[in-house]
Amino acid sequence: MTDQRNSATSIDPVKLDRLAEVAVKVGLGLRPGQDLLLTAPAIALPLVRRIAAHAYKAGAGIVTPILSDEEMTLARYRYGHDDSFDRAANWLYEGMAKAFSENTARLAIVGDNPMLLSNEDPSKVARASKANSMAYQPALEKIVNFDTNWNIIAYPSPSWAKQVFPDDSEEVAIGKLADAIFAASRVDREDAMANWASHNAVLRERTNWLNGQRFRALQYSGPGTDLTIGLADGHEWEGGASLSKNGISCNANIPTEEVFTTPHCRRVYGHVVSSKPLSYQGTLIDNIAVRFEDGKIVDAKASRGAEVLNKVLDTDEGARRLGEVALVPHSSPISQSGLLFYNTLFDENAASHIALGQCYSKCFINGAQLTPQQIAAQGGNQSLIHIDWMIGSAETDIDGILADGSKVPVFRKGEWAK
Repeated sequence: MTDQRNSATSIDPVKLDRLAEVAVKVGLGLRPGQDLLLTAPAIALPLVRRIAAHAYKAGAGIVTPILSDEEMTLARYRYGHDDSFDRAANWLYEGMAKAFSENTARLAIVGDNPMLLSNEDPSKVARASKANSMAYQPALEKIVNFDTNWNIIAYPSPSWAKQVFPDDSEEVAIGKLADAIFAASRVDREDAMANWASHNAVLRERTNWLNGQRFRALQYSGPGTDLTIGLADGHEWEGGASLSKNGISCNANIPTEEVFTTPHCRRVYGHVVSSKPLSYQGTLIDNIAVRFEDGKIVDAKASRGAEVLNKVLDTDEGARRLGEVALVPHSSPISQSGLLFYNTLFDENAASHIALGQCYSKCFINGAQLTPQQIAAQGGNQSLIHIDWMIGSAETDIDGILADGSKVPVFRKGEWAK
């Protein structure tokens, strides 16, 4: 309880409540009578309680929280039987999938120490991750296909705060991370709801322009990068608020600065280097450099975390192919903060990025009506993983390639060209 009290004294309660309200009203667009399934680290109870209150005020049916705990996670790695690392709670994820099929909304609060497993046996971490990914598939499919409205937000836990601000005391670090989360999530001002409406409108303008262009591919150039990413047949750009299959408009990620779509998993060529480190399951993977042939990564290196990177790439056939391409200007608020959050929810919004693995069926024209086989035929990738990493910088140029081969400037020096 000491950690929770210390956290509470460092976090502005008004802004925390504002974040909860935005999560329910903007992130989820929760409807009267709709149930809500909420997952969070136990340390985030102050935010969980505020979300429950706002959800019930909005007319929620039943709010069901599922809490995790860092010490319990570590106990598994230190004392758990070896065979257990090849298992996961299938029953739990099957229940989640059933809930999402019955129109339950999904909200996740992230905040665990991103380096929590850095000192644990990497083979156990990899085995547990794969088992969990396989078990989670029934629920994940409902999420990536936007069967229901969902949202992810963050809470400044002490362990995460000290990772981002190692030179500060715990209380100061928590306060700084809280302020950074509030600013990035656009709740650091009284008119947060109006600000989100305006921000969503700007992102919609970008997606409308990109969808009007009907680019066949995007061509990236910059230091260490010469990459052509073919776009899936019938792809559609998304950004900001999206309409889920249950008819509810939601902002899946808070914060968000990206517009994104589905690449063609067999039409990616060239080489690219990462512009920021990737924090993945307790390992910092830095200076990633990969080469693509016919959509597949055929060579991968990293100055740090290379072993983990290659294990990720060997997860399954789709792990070496792309499932998402996203455009983020270098001037985004998260980029300008100069912080490495060690958390993809934030770091992916600091730079243009790509994602290894599973695609979003939402990013296709009439995607809700397409079967998995049709999505695959149009170039959509399938995988157990979906891992974003950053490739954009202030020196990145991006051109859109039209059907006739002509080029249209999209980004120049890391910023929108239009």
